[in-house]
Amino acid sequence: MSISRQCELVGLNRSTYYYVKRGEKAENILLMKLLDEQYTKTPFYGIRKMTAYLKSLGYRVSRKRVRRLLKIMGLETIYPKPKFKRKKSKEETVFPYLLDNIAVTEPDKVWATDITYIRMKNGWLYLVCVLDWYSRYVLSWEISNTMDSGFAIKALESALRISVPQIFNSDQGSQFTSYDFIQVLKNHGVRMSMVGKGRCWDNIFVERLWRTVKYEEVYLKDYVDFKEARQNLKEYFHFYNNERVHQSLDYKRPCELYFQNLKMTENNENNFLEKELTMSGYKL
Repeated sequence: MSISRQCELVGLNRSTYYYVKRGEKAENILLMKLLDEQYTKTPFYGIRKMTAYLKSLGYRVSRKRVRRLLKIMGLETIYPKPKFKRKKSKEETVFPYLLDNIAVTEPDKVWATDITYIRMKNGWLYLVCVLDWYSRYVLSWEISNTMDSGFAIKALESALRISVPQIFNSDQGSQFTSYDFIQVLKNHGVRMSMVGKGRCWDNIFVERLWRTVKYEEVYLKDYVDFKEARQNLKEYFHFYNNERVHQSLDYKRPCELYFQNLKMTENNENNFLEKELTMSGYKL
């Protein structure tokens, strides 16, 4: 398959193909774009099927190579697995899943978080968000070029300036099991819930959010750099929270449900107004 045809398949400029970022070959960056799009369509595909998919497009890839790229992207196959206790390291804390048979009927009862891969023209970034389960309102988000816990903690602290949930749900990623992340939650009296490995459907609303963000925003654009990605995502999340109606919410907007019955203090109301103005591009 020619270079021109490869770039045409994923909407990549031919000149960009030859750009090497972070030690990754240009072809690997292109393969990661293909894997990301296919994962969004079929998150249940394992290493074998992802490898077969790339081979069907004419790429000579091994399972080892595909596994490495998916690991860089932070993508894990979604399929039902039996719940089990896994060994934990001294540096992390793992909590049980608390949301079985729990009715979430009001804002701030359950918040959830996750991290996803965001493609750019010449590389990639990682996106983390904090989402209210009841309203689907995105309380905060951050992007980073690394998968360390720092940007996840920053997003959490930003959300906690608006309100405080009863339960906080996440996967068992090292960002969320780190001591510093857990301490922020403990300091606010929040109960921690964690989904098991390979059980991402237990965090279904964030998984749906990622699918929406990618199809409605990320896949329609090729961000040139960090600054452009942040600006475009800022505009999209403002639209998502305040303008986009959701069929599953009876065609209401997330902001309507989140603030409809929420008893806000003057402090978190001011924080909300400041956040919304900032996302809209205004400065107080």
